[in-house]
Amino acid sequence: MAITTTSPVTGEVLRRFDELTPEELEDKLARAAAAAASYRLTSVEERAGWLQHAAERLEKEIESVSQMITTEMGKTFRAAEEEVVKCVHGLRFYATQGPVFLRDMEGDAGRVHAKQTFVSYQPIGVVLAVMPWNLPLWQAMRFAAPALMAGNVGLLKHASNVPQCALYLEELFRDAGFPDDVFQTLLISAGRVEQVLRDPRVAAATLTGSEPAGRSVATIAGDEIKKVVLELGGSDPFIVMPSTNLERATDVAVRARCLNNGQSCINGKRFFVHQDIGDAFIEMFVAKMGALVVGDPMDAGTDVGPLATESGRRDVESYVDDAVGKGATVLLGGQRPDGPGWFYPPTVLTDVTPEMRMYHEEVFGPVAQVWTVPSLEEALHEANGHPYGLGSNLWSEDEAERELFVRDVQSGMAFINGNTTSYPEIPFGGVKRSGYGRELSDLGMREFMNAKTVWIGQDA
Repeated sequence: MAITTTSPVTGEVLRRFDELTPEELEDKLARAAAAAASYRLTSVEERAGWLQHAAERLEKEIESVSQMITTEMGKTFRAAEEEVVKCVHGLRFYATQGPVFLRDMEGDAGRVHAKQTFVSYQPIGVVLAVMPWNLPLWQAMRFAAPALMAGNVGLLKHASNVPQCALYLEELFRDAGFPDDVFQTLLISAGRVEQVLRDPRVAAATLTGSEPAGRSVATIAGDEIKKVVLELGGSDPFIVMPSTNLERATDVAVRARCLNNGQSCINGKRFFVHQDIGDAFIEMFVAKMGALVVGDPMDAGTDVGPLATESGRRDVESYVDDAVGKGATVLLGGQRPDGPGWFYPPTVLTDVTPEMRMYHEEVFGPVAQVWTVPSLEEALHEANGHPYGLGSNLWSEDEAERELFVRDVQSGMAFINGNTTSYPEIPFGGVKRSGYGRELSDLGMREFMNAKTVWIGQDA
């Protein structure tokens, strides 16, 4: 499989990278296992210091790293800068809060007839991270920062179209002072993930990616009885009720659909609008989507860059063509522009029905589906009918509506009057076919730790 940096703007191959030979892969696995044996004994203070050093270096290199991200996967330079800044924050968050998360949790000794009892959180060893290209630094960082703070060792199998980002992360942690081989990048094809995951020196895995990839990794991990965290697809509902500020709601709806060129699992993708404001919402939404500038992602005036891969654009086109062929109405976009690169315009569809593929599946591009509904209950019924359950979004000033939404929406995350996003401070993850387990916060750190129960009896 080719491991290349290919410009999404022109389709030109900019750099090629050699895949690891079997011997090189074996060497990396052996070095990771050796590093895990000693790294687990480092102090919490040392790990926190190394994370701080990584944050300091990354902060100094925001411009060059952002340009690298844009070059490899096509997001706007402005969006790439936001991603890098978030990574700096994530590193600092775990450097400061990680020591708190790692403290022993004292129990009620008297109730269990002990002198003392507590839970000790200890690293489990080598963790494999299989990461996607859409947020090439942040997706990997939200695994790496807590894992390294916890005392684990990381192996990163990144997407094959962002090799420079993958190699940069290894360099960043090494130059920050982390011991040799504590974080390594594996330039290998997807077909070799099974070999790595089955290796007895690898304790667990985390994957962010497609549902088929998640199913494959979960099957292998289950067979090997290894822990795995999965963050898979999303087709997040964005529900708008009459009590909201429609100007603000439509502004965020456009950002929710087109952020990262429409290529994020937590993008708002299905818009359910109360019928009392349906016409007004659609008019404003379509106008604002149509005003977005599609073009060179390095240009400061560009709002939407190209899709990351040629195959990704073909997928988006096939979803739209399938829906239109079965009766969907195109209010905006729907046709690829002429010229080089993998551009696709912001697109708005209505009249999407269950016979259409996009009704049940995730469209990974700037394509919005809009429905009008008679009530919040009907919006939730439609939203929950989808197999995914990652994020969700409600726009309402009505307290009863908010309570109903939080109680009944089937998602791992529920955002009200704000865009769905990720923060190091709060858990991130989904339900149903969007995966299981959590990233970020204390929960994300403890996913790959042994919560060891300690019981100390009364003195004889």
